[in-house]
Amino acid sequence: MSSAFVTASGPRLGRALAMAFAVLAVATLVALSTGYQPLDWESLKNDETTRTIFFRLRVPRVALGLLVGGSLAGVGAALQALFRNPLAEPFTLGVSGGGALGASIAIVMGFGASIAGIPLVFLFAFGGSLVFVAIVYRLASSGTVVMPGALLLAGVVLNLIAGAGVLMIQFVTDYTRALQILRWMVGSLDVIGMDLVWRMLLFLAPGMVFLLASMRDLHLIAMDDEAAAALGVDVRRVERTIYVASSLIVGVSVAVAGPIGFVGLIVPHAVRLVFGEDLRIVIPCSIVLGAAFLVLADTLARTVLGASELPVGAVTALIGGPLFLVLLSRRKRYAAI
Repeated sequence: MSSAFVTASGPRLGRALAMAFAVLAVATLVALSTGYQPLDWESLKNDETTRTIFFRLRVPRVALGLLVGGSLAGVGAALQALFRNPLAEPFTLGVSGGGALGASIAIVMGFGASIAGIPLVFLFAFGGSLVFVAIVYRLASSGTVVMPGALLLAGVVLNLIAGAGVLMIQFVTDYTRALQILRWMVGSLDVIGMDLVWRMLLFLAPGMVFLLASMRDLHLIAMDDEAAAALGVDVRRVERTIYVASSLIVGVSVAVAGPIGFVGLIVPHAVRLVFGEDLRIVIPCSIVLGAAFLVLADTLARTVLGASELPVGAVTALIGGPLFLVLLSRRKRYAAI
C-alpha cells in the first residue's frame, strides 16, 4: 500500500474529526444540562443533592450513552463496508438479537457473578452475537460472494428467532426476572455510578482498537476483494477480525443497554452524506457522531414527557425505522431482495 494512499485522507480526516468532536461537545453539554431535575451549575460547588444527581446519575448516564452510541455506529459503518450493503448494521443483521438472547439466558439463569472480573452476562451476550454473525455470513455467502438479499433475510429471520427465544425465556421464568428482561429489552441507559461504565470500557476499548486498526484494509476490501488481496491485504483475516470485534462490541453494549436499534444505520449514512465514502473518515467520524446521536436521543427520551421517561430504544427505532424503509426502497433498484 503506497504512502500516498495512507496519508491521502489525513487533512480531510482532521477537519472531519474536528467538526464531529464539536458536535459531540455540544451534545454532551446539552445532555448534562438537561433533565427532569433542573441543575444550577453554580450549586454544584456547594449543594450536596445537586452534586449527587450530577455525578452519580447524570454523568454516568451520559458516559454510557457515549460508549454505546459510538460503539454501535462504528460497528455499523464497518459491517456496511465489509458486506458492501448500506442496510447492514448490528440490529438488521441479527447481531444485536444474538447478544440479547445470550444476555437473557444469563439473566434468567441468575448469572450475575463474574469470572476474573468479567461479568458472565457480558460473556453470554458476546457468545450470542458471535454465533449469530457467523450464521448470517454462512447463510448469505455463495463462495466468496455475499448476497445482499440473503444477508438481510437471514438477519431478519435470526432476529425473529432471538425475539421468540427471549419471549419464551420470559414466559417460563419468574415474574421478577421476566420484568427485568422486559425493561432491559426496550433499551435504556439508566445507570447509577461509573463502575459499570469502566467495566464496559475494558471490553469496548480493545474491540474499537481492532476496528480502527482494520479500517484501511477494510477501505480496500469495500471497493473490491481481489484488488485488496493484490495489494497485500489478508481479506479473510480482516473479515475474522471485524466479526470478532463487532460481536464483542455489540455483545457488551447489548448486555448493558439492551438491543438499541438503528444507531449503526443512521449515523454512518449521515457521515457519508457529509464527508464522503472514504472509510478512513467514515468509521472514526461515525464513532464520534454515534456517541453524540445516542446521547441526544436519550436526552429527548428522558425529557419529552416530563416526569415520565421513554425507552431510548423506542426513540432510535422511530427515527431509524422510516429511514431504513427509504434505504430499502432505493436498494431495490440495484438488487432483488
